[in-house]
Amino acid sequence: MHNQDSALADCLRRLSFCDEIVVVADRCTDRSQEIARRAGAAVIDGIFPFESQRKAAGLELCSGDWILEIEPDEAVDTALAWEIRAALQMRPAGDHFEIPLDNYVGATLVRHGWAGGLGVASSVRLYRRGVKHWRPQRLHGGVTLAGAPAGALKGALRRTVGRDIGGMIDRLNRLTALNAEDLADACDPGKLGSGVLSGAHQFLRSYLARKGWQEGRLGFLVALMAGLYPVLSHLRAVEVLEARRNALFAEPSRGQVREVIGIAAR
Repeated sequence: MHNQDSALADCLRRLSFCDEIVVVADRCTDRSQEIARRAGAAVIDGIFPFESQRKAAGLELCSGDWILEIEPDEAVDTALAWEIRAALQMRPAGDHFEIPLDNYVGATLVRHGWAGGLGVASSVRLYRRGVKHWRPQRLHGGVTLAGAPAGALKGALRRTVGRDIGGMIDRLNRLTALNAEDLADACDPGKLGSGVLSGAHQFLRSYLARKGWQEGRLGFLVALMAGLYPVLSHLRAVEVLEARRNALFAEPSRGQVREVIGIAAR
């Protein structure tokens, strides 16, 4: 997590049913660490460019056999907490559970239309240690699972994807920036035409196939953002690659040379 102290206190308060809580603070400059420690959580404070690094750091500090993975903008209600405890006490034969996600915009539940990297309807969030692995990416799309599935829980995690429409746009901006960095790392931003075609497909998939039309204006907005996601990711990846290329081949000024020499001389 990075600078999400506004949501963290409520998130942690709802995790009192857990045997231990571990919070990974990634370059936080707000009150996140203080809030986490006051809630009795163990805190890891550091710099983690990749999602895999953050998850690995948190898992290393966990001592339990089962892991419940949760983000600060998500909340576990009482019914889901009881269901999780009951499922684990029954000694499940499988190794990981799928948990539904209820995506909220402010106080409005948006059930349909999520696609294109903006949100999911369910995710594997409860699993045995060593079962879930992440590829070295900034976003959490590269996940592999070992072991056998233990089924799906009925209760849902409540996720706030944005306090309002502006918050959703901020989320789109943040996610496309991270995805662009991943594309630039792979030196494969793709083609603009491919991005447009993919965006059109994502829009139709979100609005029609995933029934975003049932959600009214918010459903249309979700579909529109899903369509923009691959286009913006491509354009921003090209921009990142150009900036990296310019920085690599830029000649240092004389002042920069003198400064480096001066430091080296000491």
